[in-house]
Amino acid sequence: MDDPDDPADLAWETLDSAVDYACPGFDVRRDEVRFPDGETDGFHYVDEPPAVVVLPLTPDGDVVVIDEWRQAVGRVNRGIPAGTMEPEDGDEEAGIERAAARELAEETGYEADAFERLTTVEPTNGMANAVHHHVLATGCEPTADRDLDHNESIAVETIPYDDLLAAVVDDGLRDGRAVTAVLWYELLRR
Repeated sequence: MDDPDDPADLAWETLDSAVDYACPGFDVRRDEVRFPDGETDGFHYVDEPPAVVVLPLTPDGDVVVIDEWRQAVGRVNRGIPAGTMEPEDGDEEAGIERAAARELAEETGYEADAFERLTTVEPTNGMANAVHHHVLATGCEPTADRDLDHNESIAVETIPYDDLLAAVVDDGLRDGRAVTAVLWYELLRR
């Protein structure tokens, strides 16, 4: 390593990559890597497609929230609509909006008048290559038919936005995707 302050000197070289385990929604991938000091080792991570996370606001300023069973934590979790982008969506702004509209309709039965990108984050980049595009949906009305996946157990309701914001502070909202969307929305409203 020549200069510890030069990010290029921190990069690992990928020598090989293979899927160790595949399942619906994600794969577990193993990369054989060479570290900057020349040593090699394997590195496992979750490999998944990009996703959209939708903060849906009604014309009155309420937020459409979902309560969904989350098997990994063994409880119902409050959140907002989110889902995987499809290859046909592409990764440009129009594709992100198309995926956001689809996930909003499928999970809640709501459609939006307009969409605005809030941010894009890598929420767990130490163990996954996940990319989440957070989108604000405004003018949301219940006009679409829900189309839940076979493994989704979701209840929908609208609540005052200030109640959702308060839940971020008092630990009532534990879904990291929803927390990120609310905090970005707050930052952009200032």
